[in-house]
Amino acid sequence: MAANTVGREQWGTRAGFLLAAIGSAIGLGNIWRFPYIAYDNGGGAFLVPYLVALFTAGIPLLIMEYAIGHRYRGAAPRAFLPMARPAQAIGWWQVAMCFVIATYYAVIIAWAVRYVGFSVGQQWGDNPEQFLMSDFLQTADSPGMVSSYVAGVAWPLVGVWVVTLGIIAFGIRRGVETANKIFIPLLVALFLILVVRALFLPGAEVGLNALFSPDWSAITDGQVWIAAYGQIFFSLSVGFGIMITYASYLRRRSDLSGSAIVAGLSNSSFEILAGIGVFATVGFMAAQSGVGVNEVVTDGIGLAFVAFPQIISTLPGGATLFGLLFFASLVVAGVSSLISLVQVIVSSVQDRTGMSRGLSVAIVGGATALASILLFPTREGLYILDAVDHFINQYGIALAALVAVIVVGWLLRKFGMLREHANATSAVPLGIWWPITLGVITPIILGWMTWDSLRTELSTNYEDYPTSFLLIAGWGVVIAVIVIAVIMTLIPWRRTVPQPEDFHLNTVESGSR
Repeated sequence: MAANTVGREQWGTRAGFLLAAIGSAIGLGNIWRFPYIAYDNGGGAFLVPYLVALFTAGIPLLIMEYAIGHRYRGAAPRAFLPMARPAQAIGWWQVAMCFVIATYYAVIIAWAVRYVGFSVGQQWGDNPEQFLMSDFLQTADSPGMVSSYVAGVAWPLVGVWVVTLGIIAFGIRRGVETANKIFIPLLVALFLILVVRALFLPGAEVGLNALFSPDWSAITDGQVWIAAYGQIFFSLSVGFGIMITYASYLRRRSDLSGSAIVAGLSNSSFEILAGIGVFATVGFMAAQSGVGVNEVVTDGIGLAFVAFPQIISTLPGGATLFGLLFFASLVVAGVSSLISLVQVIVSSVQDRTGMSRGLSVAIVGGATALASILLFPTREGLYILDAVDHFINQYGIALAALVAVIVVGWLLRKFGMLREHANATSAVPLGIWWPITLGVITPIILGWMTWDSLRTELSTNYEDYPTSFLLIAGWGVVIAVIVIAVIMTLIPWRRTVPQPEDFHLNTVESGSR
């Protein structure tokens, strides 16, 4: 048995692992990104490329990450290391991205926490946009670096970090698993109540028709397929190192391919549920305003913190309850995803240093929280968040996933070994389709997405932000993440690290399912 498997934590049950994986995948983007992407790319017809993307890229990538983490029993850097020493740079790249994303993701959760309270009496008034930008966030007139802090954002952000780090400090089984066993059923219950209420709103059918009426001509549009694959990549938590880390805590006999299918389908099911709830509500707003759905629908922060408050204020009954349900859903979905991001960082540092969980949470988790609290509850925080999020998503996550597939499959030729490892314990065997979809379709789509985004980026500044600002908060962050990954790779590991021969398939323990 490899040295690093001794004393490593394990999930208490397969269900606990699945709930944690689903909790990581189901985040804010499921609620505020998928409905708009589907509507804007063919409505009901979008489900065709979306499901094709799920089965030809999303689930194959999930299986790859599960197999890597499970076989090498470590977080991303340590899992890539036995394949080839330089490959650990991919893992550190993913860790650095998780650090960056966690710092700003937490502040959005903090906004949702405040909006739970604002829902009582609809405190955003008649102009939710002005309330968000001026009264609540106190946003500066132009982007720049930190000038002053906003206490109304800072204190809930501290609370979000206390809860998140507290859960992680309890460990995989008592902390992360237990939390997700509460969060995911709670999230589904909250959202089901919200969806049922939305379906009975006047005009709900208008929104649902707008979402699901198929525009079959969109099927022949290449950009629609790119959008479908992009949604799958960004919503399944692949390319972050999260699933590699979570799979490293699985028991030796674990159904990897079956778990990936369950997690992928659960994530997609929630996205469709979110689409129903969001567009039923948007249809109500369009009917009340006497305008088309296209004039009401939006995505991202605008949907959550501007459009939905407007809708809530005009509800014929139960406005406060509807607001509480919606923003509480955002909080629960956000925290479950934030836990997974920080767990990657903490687990990687534990693997690298041998540090105890409590100390690593205090030092590394504390540093992540400190960076979040120093940068984002500020008058310039929204601009920084917007730029960092755009660049790290467009040129971080997709690019890291592309490099991982090329290195693991093309350069190191590990697909065959990983397929054998997965098949040894999985109920659903992987056939020749798996390396083909992963080695051909996935890199082509990821490569095209990266090139297409880069071409657009170089033609005009994102959101017309000043070049100097984007060089720091945009390109600067992307480059810093890669530089940190390279530096971490150059520092030699002091502890004994596993080698591929330490992980023979015949070491699978019996009776541990």
